[in-house]
This record gives sequence, structure tokens and C-alpha cells, in this order.
Amino acid sequence: MPDPFLPFALPEIGDEEIAEVVDSLRSGWITTGPKTRRFEEDFGAYLGGNVECIAVNSATAGLHLALEALGLGPGDEVIVPTHTFTATAEVVRYLGADPVFVDVDPGSYCIDPVLVRKAITAKTRLLLPVHFAGLSCDMSALCSIAKEYGLEIVEDAAHAFPTRCGGRLIGQFDTAATVFSFYANKTIATGEGGMLVTQRPDVAKRSRIMRLHGIDRDAFNRFTSKTPAWYYEVVAPGFKYNMSDIAASLGLQQLRKIDRFQARREELAHRYDRGLSGLPLRAAPRPSDHASTHAWHLYVVQVLPSARLDRDALIQGLYDLGIGCSVHYVPLHRQPYWRDRYKLRPQQFPVSDELYRRCVSLPLYTRMSDSDVDRVVAALHHLLG
Repeated sequence: MPDPFLPFALPEIGDEEIAEVVDSLRSGWITTGPKTRRFEEDFGAYLGGNVECIAVNSATAGLHLALEALGLGPGDEVIVPTHTFTATAEVVRYLGADPVFVDVDPGSYCIDPVLVRKAITAKTRLLLPVHFAGLSCDMSALCSIAKEYGLEIVEDAAHAFPTRCGGRLIGQFDTAATVFSFYANKTIATGEGGMLVTQRPDVAKRSRIMRLHGIDRDAFNRFTSKTPAWYYEVVAPGFKYNMSDIAASLGLQQLRKIDRFQARREELAHRYDRGLSGLPLRAAPRPSDHASTHAWHLYVVQVLPSARLDRDALIQGLYDLGIGCSVHYVPLHRQPYWRDRYKLRPQQFPVSDELYRRCVSLPLYTRMSDSDVDRVVAALHHLLG
């Protein structure tokens, strides 16, 4: 019998998550309510420091709220990496501003601070770095540049929980906001969901109002009050970005397991490192110092020019052997909307373009067994050896 198909990603949902969701269903409170508030509090306690957490229905929503709270608008420019998912740049366009795309660092696949500095103009308002695959950007360099030029930073940390940079958790840096994702394949999963984290009271207050239609009072507070509290005021044309208590129920229990999840992901990454040694692959990047850690959301290798198969043929070969994989990403300079609107060309982004043509994301998730990793390694040896 052939081996069952090994998917690229699967969430680890245990009895604790199921029981928490059932408890919410039985309580009758299934939209934003007490579980969402607890999840925000617990997430803030995990990060530590003087942070406020606003639970949202996606990281895209969190990024949009953060940029809106900072007053971004037409005529403003935001520096973003080309090597990212489209959400990073599209939230800039939601507000009528323009993304300015720069290449990534060849060592980390994160935005290159040297190129960030060169891209700054009189219109630049904000830097929007992406912590790629679970590895942090060079936050020291980016924070220094932002301070020098009087710019804000909003961190796209969709891949980066729990990632450390120089000993500090992503989410603890003195930036305007950090936004995490809890999509189904992330390091903790609520199906759909995200968390906006900020140390700025003005950003937190505005984001909470805009999260739910621009209403000046949380629905939870209005509907649990022991005295009549039906009156509210709409103070802005807001959005529908709130997280439900059902999603928060998953998040509460996933958060309790995050240290175990991260340790297991790191074990699997080390097993890949050992097993793939000697093959014509560039191993996944690692932190540059001992005080930094990798969340290992993704394990991204590059197929070297000396390999007997190119990237596309290798992916097809893995699928033929029953192994799922992916590509992160088709960079934005190759996507029709961004390419055509901003007249982008591959030659402007040599690192990202080369990474795109050679990268493969291998399966990496906590439900994988050692033998699952060994199966992927054996398949790669068979195809490339």
C-alpha cells in the first residue's frame, strides 16, 4: 500500500481546544465576548511589558487597523518587502497610500535595511517589515533608521510567534504596532484570526473603535451590563474586524501550548538540517546570534543550480511521492496588480527573484512525526541524490 498523503500543514487541535469551544457554545456567547477578552489578556501576559492586545479576525485586519490608526492616507509612502504575501501591501492601498517595494536580505529573506534607507523619500511615513518564515528582521537596524528619519514602524509578524530578536520577543519592540496571524497553518491556529499588539494608547483606542463599526463602546460591555446600556454612538466609519469567542476559545488553549509547539518545530527543523546535508539544497536560514530564536513557521530551502531537477520539477516529484509542499512566495513584483501599477521588473529585486525561482517550503508542523520528516528527506534524496 502506498503511504498516505503527507500534507504541507495541519493544525494541532486537542481535547482542550474542543472542550473550550464547546464551553463557549453552551454559554450562548459565541461572538466577541469574555473569551476574546481573556485571550487578549493572556496574549499580553505572554509577551510581557506594557502592551495592549486587540483580537481581530485576521492579521490583514490588524495591519489595516494599525495603519488607519496612524493616519496613513493618500500621498504617503510605506516601505515594504517585495517578498511577502499581498496582504502586507494591500492594506497600504486600502488607505490610498502607496507601497514602495524593496528587495530582501540574502541571508535572512527579510527586508534589507540598506535598501530601506535608500528607498526613503520626503513622502515616506512608515516602514512595514515582514518577519519571514519565523525569523526576525534586523530590528536594531530598522529601529535606528526609523528614529533617524522620524518614521513609524508597523511589524508584519504573521510568521513570528514566538520569535526573539536579540533576546526580545517580537511584540516587545518600541514600534507603533505588531500584528500576528492565527490562520490555520500558523504556529498557533484559531482558523481565522490575528492580534494587534501596541504600546501606544492612541493606536489601541482607535483600533478598538474601528474594529467594530466605529462604535464607541464594546458590544460585550453593552450586552453584559446590569443596567440599561443600549445607547451607543458611531464616531467613525469603522470595519467589521472583531474576533469571535469561538475563535478565541481555540486561541486560549493554543497559547498555553506555544512553548511546546515551538520546541517541537525546532526539533523538526534540526532533523531536516541533518537529513538534507549533502544535497544540492540551501538550508533554511537561522538566527544570526544566540539571543535570537526562530518560530519555525516555515522551513524554506533553495534548490541550487547544480541540482539535477529545477524547483518546479522537484515540487512535482514530491507530490508524485505523496508529499505536499508550497512556495513562499510569488513575490509582489511578479503579481499583475503590483507589477503593472508600479511598473516593477524582476531586475529591481534580484535576491527575491532568485529566491522565488528556487525556493520550496517543506512540510513543518507539530503533528509531524520523526518518521514523517525522514520520509520527506528520503524523497529528496531519491529525487536529487
